[in-house]
Amino acid sequence: MSARRGDHDPGSPSMAIDFTFTDEQQAYRDALRETFKREAGTSEQRETLTAGHTTHHSFELSKTLGAAGLLAPSIGDEFGGGGAGIVEEMILLEELMRRQAPIGAYPVSLIVAGATQKFGTQEQQELVLGNIAAGGVEAIAMSEPEAGSDVAALSTSAEKVDGGWKLNGVKVWISNAHIADRILIVCRDTSSDGAKHEGLCMIWIDPKADGVRVDGIETINGHREVNYVYMDDVFAPDDALLGQAGNGWIQLMSGLNVERLIIGALGLGQAQLALDEGLSYAKERKQFGKPIGTFQVQQHRLVDIATEVELARLLIYKVAADVDRDPTALFPKEASMAKVWATETAERAVNAVFKLHGGYGYATEYPIARQVAHSMVATTFGGTNDIQRNIIAKVMGL
Repeated sequence: MSARRGDHDPGSPSMAIDFTFTDEQQAYRDALRETFKREAGTSEQRETLTAGHTTHHSFELSKTLGAAGLLAPSIGDEFGGGGAGIVEEMILLEELMRRQAPIGAYPVSLIVAGATQKFGTQEQQELVLGNIAAGGVEAIAMSEPEAGSDVAALSTSAEKVDGGWKLNGVKVWISNAHIADRILIVCRDTSSDGAKHEGLCMIWIDPKADGVRVDGIETINGHREVNYVYMDDVFAPDDALLGQAGNGWIQLMSGLNVERLIIGALGLGQAQLALDEGLSYAKERKQFGKPIGTFQVQQHRLVDIATEVELARLLIYKVAADVDRDPTALFPKEASMAKVWATETAERAVNAVFKLHGGYGYATEYPIARQVAHSMVATTFGGTNDIQRNIIAKVMGL
C-alpha cells in the first residue's frame, strides 16, 4: 500500500507491489488518528460538532485539520497542502470515515481540487486550492433532473456575454452547495452545435450571486447534505471559466476515475467502522450466559466481513499507488472496480452488523443505526455501481 514510485507498468500482472506504508505515510495516519480521537473521539463531541447531527460537516474540525497541515495531502505545499499523493488522500478518507470525523464536505472539495490542479490558472489554484487546504468548502454541480447517469445530456446553458458568461438551468443532488464558497457548474456553451459531448464548460459561480437559489433536499440521513441549484441569468466573469470552453467533457472525464477512488476509500472506512463496532458488540453483548461472539454463526459473519474489508483495502491502495505512479493515466476499469467493491462491502458490512445488534440496531445510541442510510446511497454517488459495471465490461471488450 505504498506510493513509492517505480518503473513497472502498473497494468502488468508481474509487477512487484510493496504493501507497506512509508514512514511518512505511517506518521501521517498516526497523526490523523490522534487528532480525530482528541477532537471528535466521543459521541458527545461529534454531536456538538454537528449541531445535534443536523449537519454532516464541521467547519471547526476542518479548519483545525487545515491549521495542523493534515488536510489536503495531495494539494501542493505552495497552496498550503501536504504536497504528497493520492495514497495519502486514501489514508485521510479511510480514517475520517472510520473515526466518524464530521468533515463530510471534504471529499467533494477534493474532487474540485483535482480539476483545478489540472486545468486551473495560477490565480484559480491559489484561490481554490488554498481555500480547501485551509478547511474551506468547494462544490461541483453535474447532475440535472434529466441528466444523471447520462451526464452528457445536461442542458444547463452558458451564454457568452460581454465580460463573462450568463448561466441558466437547474442542477440536482449537489452536495454541499449550501455551505460552499463556490460551485463549479458543468454547463453547455450555447454557441456549440456539435454532439452532446461537445461544447461543455466548467464555470464557477458564487452561491450568493444574483439569480442563484439553493434549496435543500430532505434525505433519510437526517441532515442536509444535497441540494437543488437553480440559476436564472446568473453572471460569471471570464476568469470563472475553468480550462477551455468546449473542453468540459474531457476535463470532467479526467477526474471521474479519482472521484470513484475517493468514494471507494470512504466505503472502505465505513466498512472498517462497521467491523470495529461489530467486534466490540459481539464481545460485550451476552445471551445464554456468554458473549454472542462465541457463537459460530456470528463468528463466521464477522470473519467474512473482515476478509472483504481487507480485500477492499488492498484494491483501494493498489489503485491509488498506480495513480501516484502515473497521474496522467485514467485507470477506468480499476477505479470502477475499487468503487464497486468497497461501497458494496460497506453495504454488506453495515447490514450484517446491524443484524448482529438485533433490536438495538434500531436505537440511535448505537452508531450502526446512523450508518445504514449512508451505506446504501454510497453505491449511487459518483455514478451508480451498475454504470461502473458497464464501464468495466467495456474496458474488458464486452
